[in-house]
Amino acid sequence: MKQKSKSYRSALGKVDRAKRYDLEESLRLVLETVRAKFDETVDMAFRLGVDPKQADQNVRGTVILPHGTGKSVRVLVFARGEKEREAEQAGADYVGADDLIKKVSEGWVEFDQAVATPDMMGSVGKLGKILGPRGLMPNPKTGTVTVDVARAIKELKAGRLEYRVDKAGIIHVPLGKVSFGLEKLLDNARAVMGAVVRAKPPSSKGQYVLGITVSTTMGPGIKVDPVPLRSLAA
Repeated sequence: MKQKSKSYRSALGKVDRAKRYDLEESLRLVLETVRAKFDETVDMAFRLGVDPKQADQNVRGTVILPHGTGKSVRVLVFARGEKEREAEQAGADYVGADDLIKKVSEGWVEFDQAVATPDMMGSVGKLGKILGPRGLMPNPKTGTVTVDVARAIKELKAGRLEYRVDKAGIIHVPLGKVSFGLEKLLDNARAVMGAVVRAKPPSSKGQYVLGITVSTTMGPGIKVDPVPLRSLAA
């Protein structure tokens, strides 16, 4: 087993592994345990009491982070005619129809989010094997299949994120960068927590939020007390 570095062990020593901290305290501790020389991402992970194998418990949705993610988002739009021009004016990084579909079908995926107008989905659907596994497939449930492409582009650029529970019942969401500081990270975290609670499936029985953890890219996981959130998800 690879031995943890001295800096990691030092950071871990500041964390009580048995304790569940309140949200503000946990994020303050995250910032105190930063050890990398680059601007690390702060992540939040939820362990949910759902069965992702059941279609009616497949938790997914979108959330707009008040302060964005700290990352420049490259948006691709599949559109024709007037909607293509609208997307270009709204600041899309890549816009096109059949030409763009062909390029993606050949393996090009140098973008972070994809939007499509409804009339394009018959052709875009053929890219499912490429876009699906990467979480890039446009979907009406997440607002990325829409006629209002300008609004979708604006929201994605501003920090709208899609989240989805994985096979283990976990949701991972980036809250932003360490350089954001405590207050901005708190705002983003509250937005994410609210969105996950609102996404609770009606068929979910028992305890919905089992656990929450926050961490930086290189830092130890810090447990967040989920009890306040459970009351909202009841």
